[in-house]
Amino acid sequence: MRKKKSISGTFRRCPFLLPLLFVGFFFIGGLYFLPPLPGAWAAQTLPSSFDLSTAIVKVARDTIPAVVHIEVTASQEVANPLSPFQNDPFFHYFFNVPKMPKKFKRELRGLGTGMIMDSQGHILTNNHVVGEAQKIEVTLANGNRYPAKIVGTDPKTDLAVIQISAKEPLPFVTFGDSDKMDVGEWVVAIGHPRGLDQTVTQGIISAKHRQGIVDPSSYQDFLQTDAAINPGNSGGPLLNLQGQVIGVNAVIETESGGFEGIGFAIPSKMALHIAKELMAHGKVERGWLGVQNLTPEQAKSAGLESPKGARVVDVVKGGPAEKAGIKKDDLIMAFQGKKIRDSGELRNEVATSTIGQTAKVTVLRGKETKEISVKIGNLADATKLLASVIRDRLGVTVQPLTKKDVEKYGLESHQGVVITRVEPKGPLGEAGFEVGDIILGINGQPVGGLESFIMMVSSLKPHQKVTLEALDYRSGNTGAVEVTVR
Repeated sequence: MRKKKSISGTFRRCPFLLPLLFVGFFFIGGLYFLPPLPGAWAAQTLPSSFDLSTAIVKVARDTIPAVVHIEVTASQEVANPLSPFQNDPFFHYFFNVPKMPKKFKRELRGLGTGMIMDSQGHILTNNHVVGEAQKIEVTLANGNRYPAKIVGTDPKTDLAVIQISAKEPLPFVTFGDSDKMDVGEWVVAIGHPRGLDQTVTQGIISAKHRQGIVDPSSYQDFLQTDAAINPGNSGGPLLNLQGQVIGVNAVIETESGGFEGIGFAIPSKMALHIAKELMAHGKVERGWLGVQNLTPEQAKSAGLESPKGARVVDVVKGGPAEKAGIKKDDLIMAFQGKKIRDSGELRNEVATSTIGQTAKVTVLRGKETKEISVKIGNLADATKLLASVIRDRLGVTVQPLTKKDVEKYGLESHQGVVITRVEPKGPLGEAGFEVGDIILGINGQPVGGLESFIMMVSSLKPHQKVTLEALDYRSGNTGAVEVTVR
């Protein structure tokens, strides 16, 4: 039978272990009493008595009164499915049907969430919740209901501000800095998923700076979260554990139609800027630089993976960038001192800049770094200016899709541009295009609205052959047509 070894025997055989134990004891004890290292979790602003469950309870209790339930009513005009038989005598003989309208309107109802921003009753929500509404009704957490009016909408960021007039004092949310949120930090979502009022869920920030989630022509910089978000959560707040709004819940990635662990929120930095513009002007004025940059996907496919930054592939003639001296192939590394990761971030930073201000742009030209001062232009003015490019290069004028186009052909509002005028001897006129036809893509790249189309056409070389994906307004069929630009 094997004997147990005594501790004293062990130390007799290994006399160096005892001093090591004493050294280890004092070393560990010293670490315990040392102040935490900078940046360590213990050094965060959360109190030493912090408890996740009580923190979420406090966030929910403090914020729920400022989160509202939004009900909208809209009408949609649809074709009468029986109208093709209107002139069929057999149809009338057998079914004795009176004369019918070709179209009729149907009522649509929707639900969403919003957050009260101030004591004046301004409420921030998503554009896709209220943008097409004829009637909006807001229910507060205490059950009181109020009609609401639209103050302003911004489809490019999917944000909107509505307002109620209430005699009672209104609670409102506070906003935090979304840029300071780190991946892995806890967050709380509050909303009305599927009409279930005052639902609270929790999760973490799964990723930051997500782009390409929805309309490619929109301004995107999403926070990704695994906090449960479902239909009806749209427009509700995503909060940090201090109870500050750091995002507006907007999109979910799902195949089932419900929560699958991937949700996206518009960061508070962007949302607050847009909300202030809408409250002040009813619309959003955006800055313009006048450059076209490679997207990360285009850079990768072209084998141009490079340091962080936005590579310039074209400079608009007469635009702010050209006047300042920015050139093709420059790599924009920073804007106003902030490092630029890619073209999407540059676009967002420029768009939120004050029109007319002078901005500092850091570019890498070859191996030389340059600081260039650029006066920010107005995107609205630029769009009008650049529209002449379409006439010069293609011989047509275009406009964004109308609501009628979207409903008739089953398209999204950002999916292409519609032709409003055709020069018979122009490139598209000679190819057979007509007023009402819709251009959906150029050389395999989808057209994401008017601004996207203008920039795509302006980057084409003179006499270049391109393939246009188009929809024939007469038949509704799509096809590809090759044309040569002027």
